[in-house]
Amino acid sequence: MEFSRTGVILCTENYSQCVSFYSKVLELPIMFSLNNEHSQLTCCDMGSGNYLMIEKGGIAVPGKKSTEQNPVWLRFNVNDVEEAAKELSMKGVDINVRREEWGTVADFTDPDGNVCSLRDEATFKQ
Repeated sequence: MEFSRTGVILCTENYSQCVSFYSKVLELPIMFSLNNEHSQLTCCDMGSGNYLMIEKGGIAVPGKKSTEQNPVWLRFNVNDVEEAAKELSMKGVDINVRREEWGTVADFTDPDGNVCSLRDEATFKQ
């Protein structure tokens, strides 16, 4: 099977705040938005033919969702985790940088408490 594109659909409770977070704070370009009697969603370009579709219908928690509440993390590979973490911190994002044997990551949450992380591309092994 050959896929022409891949994506993630993220159901959110704090829809407007999540759209703002992903499009303004993380700077994912908005591809399109729909707001009609059938759906309210915004689709962001994650690069490399991937997209993040933000929709209503999720449940937010204060702080960080547990793995039981949401077993999926959104991972964003960057060239320099330290620099990207500093940029997000300057935008008000609470971020925790960790150095692991296999690379450097920086964990943070979106307005619904979904866990996201940065990962250094240089040490990413396939």
